[in-house]
Amino acid sequence: MMLGCWSRRALLGVAMAMLGAAALPQARAADKLAVAAVYTVPVEQQWVSRIHKALKAAQERGEIDYVYSENTSNTDYERVMREYAEAGKKLIIGEAFGVERGARAVAKDYPGTAFLMGSSLPPAEPNFSVFDNYIQDASYLTGMVAGLKTKSNTIGMVGGYPIPEVNRLMHAFMAGALEVNPQVKFSITFIGSWYDPPKAKEAAFAMIDAGADVLYAERYGVSDAAKERKVLAIGNVIDTQSEYPGTVVASALWHMEPTIDRALKAVAEGRFKAEDYGPYSAMKAGGATLAPLDPKLVDQAIIDKVAARQKEIETGAFTVKVDDSEPKPTL
Repeated sequence: MMLGCWSRRALLGVAMAMLGAAALPQARAADKLAVAAVYTVPVEQQWVSRIHKALKAAQERGEIDYVYSENTSNTDYERVMREYAEAGKKLIIGEAFGVERGARAVAKDYPGTAFLMGSSLPPAEPNFSVFDNYIQDASYLTGMVAGLKTKSNTIGMVGGYPIPEVNRLMHAFMAGALEVNPQVKFSITFIGSWYDPPKAKEAAFAMIDAGADVLYAERYGVSDAAKERKVLAIGNVIDTQSEYPGTVVASALWHMEPTIDRALKAVAEGRFKAEDYGPYSAMKAGGATLAPLDPKLVDQAIIDKVAARQKEIETGAFTVKVDDSEPKPTL
């Protein structure tokens, strides 16, 4: 009888221990910050992929529970944001460029939720913060590479839409190229889409046919055209040099980790407020870098020249001008 009683108690203890072990991860999960993101394009798209990467890193560190919606249409964006807010998400992230009015209306209706949105407009009290890809420093450096690599003195530039987030990077790129090569001319096309690789590719082909031997790949598809026609390409936001060896010779990289990590910390500590997170995308803040230049593709003299300018940017001795106006072709 004692043995049987002990066995039952032992089994009960084991069962309770198992239940406790099972409950522990749930308790820890409850302590994680609930974060949601709403994207209008696939997470593979250059710009959005940087946000997604930073959030995934925080998720892997065990800091957040992260869910997201991709390919959300502008007409559906506000509804998805509201659903996440109603579900108790503490921080909602996305890009509000085409849905500014709706996104800001949602934030106003949920003052207890933190919102961090890509936007060209200012933050709004008390809970609507904005960010942007201020990587003009790195774009300027890639322009220097392009200006020194072109032989035809014709550079083609393909962008999505002429909005500040695109315009400022194009202007910085053009300024960098002109610094080292005042003879260079630019062909510029906006395809009217954030994600249409075939359309971007066709626009790039037209530029190559017109004499461009270096392409600024603001959109997916441009580097594919460059590869097929054996001309050079400059990457933007993400590093695609390993995907296009011998084609992509330089890339301006955006790192969203400084922005995302700052926002997560603010929400977790209960001090999130409406502010402009744009400065955390700058090179000084670690939000932008120049991808390593390959000596097999870029002469050492060019590498040294670019490195010298980069050091001046990092120390504050040189400032890249921010120009949000629509760039115009110079051909």
